[in-house]
Amino acid sequence: MGSVNKVILVGNLGRDAELRYTPGGAAVARLRLATSETWNDKNTGQRQEHTEWHSVDLWGKRAEALQQYLTKGLKIYVEGSLRTRQWEDRDGNKRYSTDIRADRIEFLDGRGEGGGRRSEGGGRNQSSPPDQNPEQGAPDGSPDLTEDDIPF
Repeated sequence: MGSVNKVILVGNLGRDAELRYTPGGAAVARLRLATSETWNDKNTGQRQEHTEWHSVDLWGKRAEALQQYLTKGLKIYVEGSLRTRQWEDRDGNKRYSTDIRADRIEFLDGRGEGGGRRSEGGGRNQSSPPDQNPEQGAPDGSPDLTEDDIPF
């Protein structure tokens, strides 16, 4: 059996989506998604909460189309895969960050166009196929992009 790299998250956007373009002209929207879990501490009985922040990248025409609707506080469903990139900080130290490359996004709040549950596929509950197969290179069909091409 092969391997699987799949992420499913449901959470709230921590800020409005930020749309940028690579030097090659590919659109990419960066999202900050918060997921939270709560539990009661066994020792104190106090309610505890932990929030995890995720960086999510949405590529291509969907990034351009959805950017205006992906606003702070919106609850969304995200399917995608993990991508780890390496970069150097200002002091020359190697740093790593792991992001989610979104293949599918659905709006779960009633704040989208027309209200109710809405997917990124134009109002259908199932989204359209991803813009690309991960093995095919860049999302817009242009040559492969490197992590240096991502404008964040």
